[in-house]
Amino acid sequence: MMNDWAGLPATYDDVLRRAMDSLFRTFENFSEGTFIVDADARVVWINKRYAARFGFSDPQQAIGRDCEAVIPNSLMREVVITGKPILLDIMETDREPLVVTRLPLKDDAGATVGAVGFALFDELKALTPLFSHYSRVQEELIATRKSLAQARRARYTFGSFVGTSATCLEVKRQARRAAQLESPVLLLGETGTGKELLAHAIHGGSARANQPLVTVNVAAIPETLLEVEFFGAAPGAYTGADRKGRVGKFELANGGTLFLDEIGDMPLALQGKLLRVLQDKEFEPLGSNRIVRADVRIIAATSADLPALASAGRFRADLFYRLNVLTIHAPPLRERSSDIEALAYAILEDLSTQARGGSHFELQDDALRLLCSYAWPGNVRELRNTLERAVMLSDSERIDARTLAPFIGSAQPGGQRLQVTEVAAPTQTQSQAPGLTAGMPEPASWSDAMAAFEKRFLSDALRANGGRVIDTASQIGMGRATLYKKIAAYGIEV
Repeated sequence: MMNDWAGLPATYDDVLRRAMDSLFRTFENFSEGTFIVDADARVVWINKRYAARFGFSDPQQAIGRDCEAVIPNSLMREVVITGKPILLDIMETDREPLVVTRLPLKDDAGATVGAVGFALFDELKALTPLFSHYSRVQEELIATRKSLAQARRARYTFGSFVGTSATCLEVKRQARRAAQLESPVLLLGETGTGKELLAHAIHGGSARANQPLVTVNVAAIPETLLEVEFFGAAPGAYTGADRKGRVGKFELANGGTLFLDEIGDMPLALQGKLLRVLQDKEFEPLGSNRIVRADVRIIAATSADLPALASAGRFRADLFYRLNVLTIHAPPLRERSSDIEALAYAILEDLSTQARGGSHFELQDDALRLLCSYAWPGNVRELRNTLERAVMLSDSERIDARTLAPFIGSAQPGGQRLQVTEVAAPTQTQSQAPGLTAGMPEPASWSDAMAAFEKRFLSDALRANGGRVIDTASQIGMGRATLYKKIAAYGIEV
């Protein structure tokens, strides 16, 4: 049932006036101070205790003065000019801070004719829970930002690329040169050769070192999500999109470096968009009309034969030429075998702090000869895997060839393990189980046999598809990221 406004009592205006007056008096009585200014932000009224707080023994002494002359940090002029209230604020004074509310005063036509302010508290104890929550949230936000900033800093330096061979020194010379320039860098090389390490070192040695280093592993992200990963999306841009939208890697890397790992796996459609961003230095997030500037330096890496992919039409030639400005070939470990000893000890030093805090592992001469005689198809990653297994299972800190032999090549299922010919053959009591005939091969375990089968299966599938990871993953029903991990683990050459 609607109210009959035509039948308002005659005392309606009087009741409304008294309500407004009562509300004002209530605020005036319970607040620490009340302050009224006109349309020019000059004081027209101030209560006695508030005037005394700011050095006026008589409130009349403040009348007619500019609000800032009475209260130094007053924002009443801003309220008068904008006509908008400042509902809750902390105002600093020469004593303790005040919690204040400022409201505009308007005439019947809606024009601002003044403002009224109330100092609600002369101490912040009443708001302690609110401020505690606010402070905690701020601390968590700062900690998160610091953690994120740290994660987007270079983790490796040129010193992390261990080696003193001529090949290694030339790679580091080229990388240092690249760090001084702004051109794109293309890192080529087999899996496990340290391309990511070089990317970090180049960023860390560049003028962008204090800006973000953002990494995208193209092979590890589903093709349907790559565009959003790169360029972001507006809220509700697609089904299931984040209601707050998504910031893309290009925007996160603005001012810094974007490292595109396994760029050879990038779909052709996205390659065209990447090329446009590199040329125009701007893009639009998915589902948005917002133009985002992209001051980003690109470092790309791949273990694929990118020139061959470009020649076959499976990688855009124009993008290849755009990226192929500063090209660095990360050499396989077999081409710098003189670095293996230094690499091995660097790895052992790192592993010793993890596995047996304070232990110092040492490689015997025959162990070093064994390491240097192996081809290391999995490169430094395989070397680390081998040494890590030896450290975990060795009963001594002195690692000899006999200790290493079972692990060398065992990360390459289906391949022949390196035989130790420099030491005498073990006696039956040392290496043969009772009942086994001398000279007969020791039977493989179930897990070894299955791993050998999987390696042969993946190798044959890759060979049938000309080494194309995307096509192979699609054919055998395996995710690209999973296939890449298995290729790295088994040291399969593609």
